[in-house]
Amino acid sequence: MLNRVVEQFGLQFSSMSEVEDSHSSTVYKITLLNGQNLFLKIPYTRLKYQRELEAYEILKGRVAIPELLDYWSGDEECPGALLLSELKGKPLTTDVSPAASYQVGVLQATMHTIEPPAGKELTGIQNEFLNWSQFIEKQFYSFAEDVKEVVDEGIYKQSIKKYEEMKQQIPAPDGPSFVHMDFRPANIIVDGDKVAGMIDFESVRFGSTEIDFTKLYRDFLSFDPSLYQAFKEGYQTIRPLIDLDVVLPFYLFTDAFNSVGWCKRRGIEKNAVFLEENLERLKEFL
Repeated sequence: MLNRVVEQFGLQFSSMSEVEDSHSSTVYKITLLNGQNLFLKIPYTRLKYQRELEAYEILKGRVAIPELLDYWSGDEECPGALLLSELKGKPLTTDVSPAASYQVGVLQATMHTIEPPAGKELTGIQNEFLNWSQFIEKQFYSFAEDVKEVVDEGIYKQSIKKYEEMKQQIPAPDGPSFVHMDFRPANIIVDGDKVAGMIDFESVRFGSTEIDFTKLYRDFLSFDPSLYQAFKEGYQTIRPLIDLDVVLPFYLFTDAFNSVGWCKRRGIEKNAVFLEENLERLKEFL
């Protein structure tokens, strides 16, 4: 299938290597004969391909993202493929300056200003905003079936009770906004103190902004108060920021729970470290 995709795009390259930390697509870094780097992305499903394609159309010229150079709608064996330019830099880490964190806030807030396009029918990106609480609940109880097979009965029952209690405290959703759904350091590219942009749009929706702070806080903002403060300041230059102290506990809890279920679905052995991390987080909440 890879050979067919390469042939479809007419690529002449000197090297190709698979990119790690890509969980719902197969991604290759390709160096062309002229030394230029490109990325070839093959989503796992047709829906994920369609979401990516629509996201590039919606975000182009509005938020810093790679350039969509070409795409192929696939065939009976391939769900589709996208050829993307390279964003110069590396994935975000906690070693960056507050100035970079400020720019991450600006980037995310700018994305959150984007509303569902009027008069345009989307086939990949769903608008979940009007039924946001049902959307979150559906995700939670879907993963619950997997979590039940991983944790003991006591932890499972405690988790369900905790969810039902915490969901009552969540304020009205903030949106409808374009939400990334996987806004984490691996998908934010920085070059020194400059944020180059963001990648990976196979899970995007129109929904409530509150869900997009979860993974960023879990993997980045929670480690350094100065980074957290700078992020909030950057975000607020574009749009008002919701009360994260109110919503984050609920979303961090559901993220830990859902991530345990995700590890069960994707394979406990190959996701053992991530599984243990989330089991610990879950137990802390309980």
